[in-house]
Amino acid sequence: MEKKYKNCQSCGMPMKKDPQGGGTNADGSKNSMYCSYCYANGAFTSPEITTAGQMQAFVKAKLIEMKIPKFLAGLFIKGIPRLERWKK
Repeated sequence: MEKKYKNCQSCGMPMKKDPQGGGTNADGSKNSMYCSYCYANGAFTSPEITTAGQMQAFVKAKLIEMKIPKFLAGLFIKGIPRLERWKK
């Protein structure tokens, strides 16, 4: 059985906040590692984002857009480089 992650291993969003309950694999099955915003049909939805730094900038902008205070957005994105997708 695949490991269940509490947070998306690409953007760090809590999986319970994902309206789709996770991304989807190429065969249509649920992916429990990535959220539906990051991963669909077996591929990353934003292939232009290739580094943890780019993901941090993208997520921070999204959080600020959602009226999350900048300092909180900064805290939320701190852990992104430690997520599975970005570990080298």
